[in-house]
Amino acid sequence: QVQLVESGGGLVQAGGSLRLSCSSPQAPWFSRRSVGWFRQAPGKERQFVAGITWNGAVVNYLDSVQGRFTISRGLSKSPVDLQMNDLKPEDTAVYYCAVYSTEFFFTTPQEASHYDYWGQGTQVTVSS
Repeated sequence: QVQLVESGGGLVQAGGSLRLSCSSPQAPWFSRRSVGWFRQAPGKERQFVAGITWNGAVVNYLDSVQGRFTISRGLSKSPVDLQMNDLKPEDTAVYYCAVYSTEFFFTTPQEASHYDYWGQGTQVTVSS
């Protein structure tokens, strides 16, 4: 059974930073697949935030986080981190990492329905 483990959420003031991390005990499986970070605020749909391919060659971002958030994965391809700087109250949400099932895929899908494996979510709260 696939497991995804997220960490790093919390409460921060506007302008602050947080770093989220996503990994899996099934490291070889994880290292061969695109990973996306999504978020969901109360009453809103789940929203793509950032994604990275298995080899880090392609990254994509939501327009509103471009320049503030950075997604990365090290040489071992795990974990996948999301560095979030200059946080704003509108970034408040539960953040989820997700893994795309096709290995060695050339890009990062931005539709939540395209991802088959999800973490449990971690709360990020930004106070004004």
